[in-house]
Amino acid sequence: MQADEDAAPVDNREKFTGKAGVYARFRERYDAEAILPLLRAWCGLQPVWTVADVGTGTGMLGDVFRENGNTVIAVEPNEEMRALCAELHEGDAQFRIVAGAAEETTLADGSVDMIATGRALHWFDAERAMHEFRRILKPGGWVVIVAGGREEHGRAENEALEALFRAALKIHASTRASYAVYQRLGEFFAGGAMHHAEIPGEMQLDWEQLRGLALSHSHAPLPEAEDFPAFETGLRQLFERFQQDGLCTLATRCWINAGRFADSRE
Repeated sequence: MQADEDAAPVDNREKFTGKAGVYARFRERYDAEAILPLLRAWCGLQPVWTVADVGTGTGMLGDVFRENGNTVIAVEPNEEMRALCAELHEGDAQFRIVAGAAEETTLADGSVDMIATGRALHWFDAERAMHEFRRILKPGGWVVIVAGGREEHGRAENEALEALFRAALKIHASTRASYAVYQRLGEFFAGGAMHHAEIPGEMQLDWEQLRGLALSHSHAPLPEAEDFPAFETGLRQLFERFQQDGLCTLATRCWINAGRFADSRE
């Protein structure tokens, strides 16, 4: 189906309502061993820094910084995601969760050393978010943007899964179009500093894991939706087509970016 351009705009804050549990259980984790050494080399990341994880979801990227010893302020607009994030980080005094959005974090001026966002930039109003990031960063602060997961291409399995999403989900085209913001990172940090790395990989998933991963995406139908049975059937057929010894292999890629604004001074 084609995206319905006449439909009322969807509030991005609610795109993951009903998905927090499956997201926390099945979504790809971030590799701290890949991310942290780069940020130490590029940005001088120190354990004493306070990091704002904006659009934290269930706190997966924030967990990477907690491994480094950082204090994390997790900013999340979705009530369901925020509640599960709080449950998962109960008892961690260095992981603080606030109700806020990229465009209005509620954080104080110059209060954080680094801003991180993972798999979320495409949901933001980018210009307003970057203005807010400038406001809450300390002088010389960095913005880290980590995106990644399954590739659209690279293996027949990836291409088949992407085709399933595109064929079955009417809003998928508009979701994909929003990814163009990642091509603008150089524009946002022009005249400042910008670092970029890409790390290819792969993941092997059994049926439950593939199903959970697919359903964790914002554009996947909820189990109670009318189009869910057809989507699940198509997904099961894909798994049976490609599985070997009960596992389906998908190519993955992690994009790690760190930028400093041109007018940022230490």
